[in-house]
Amino acid sequence: MPAPGRIGPNAITRVAEVLPVRVGRTVTAQVFERAGLARYLREPPQAMVDETEVRRLHGVLREALGDAEARAVARAAGTRTADYLLAHRIPRPVQRLLKVLPAPLAARVLLAAIGRHAWTFAGSGHFSARCAWRQGPPVVLTIRGNPLCKDLATAAPACDYYAATFERLFCVLVQPRSQVLEVACEACGDPECRFEIDWQRG
Repeated sequence: MPAPGRIGPNAITRVAEVLPVRVGRTVTAQVFERAGLARYLREPPQAMVDETEVRRLHGVLREALGDAEARAVARAAGTRTADYLLAHRIPRPVQRLLKVLPAPLAARVLLAAIGRHAWTFAGSGHFSARCAWRQGPPVVLTIRGNPLCKDLATAAPACDYYAATFERLFCVLVQPRSQVLEVACEACGDPECRFEIDWQRG
């Protein structure tokens, strides 16, 4: 297991895929240059990266594009990250099994897998998950000490990248109606970033 403070390269490479489509190659190059990561446009990272690099990139997205566009980019990158995991990291037999299990059981199995690999996306933060089937939302995920929220202050929850990744995985593997709502965020001054996943809303 790598040392704390490192995150999987998807948090950078998927942003690099999304940005040119939304804002063009020139702005993409400017964003990565401002973040000190221009080299990753030439040679995408293939291994775990320093979490401070991810934080800088996502911070520059907000500075350069504004909150609304940065959130859209982060969500699109999160969805692509989930698609990458489905294509390359989660075995097809496991996926087929999850899709036929009852949603609560599939969620428990998926959460166990996410928990085992939390070090690849939470970095120095601490990830936890619980299923409260009879009390409140079905699934609650938390990241305490979220590296992407360090030194960030926002009026609204800012973890769209994580929320979109979780939502895509749950929609494909647990229940197509799954929705992820970030109800607390360290960037807003909360003690942890907390995500509620529900497939029964509405």
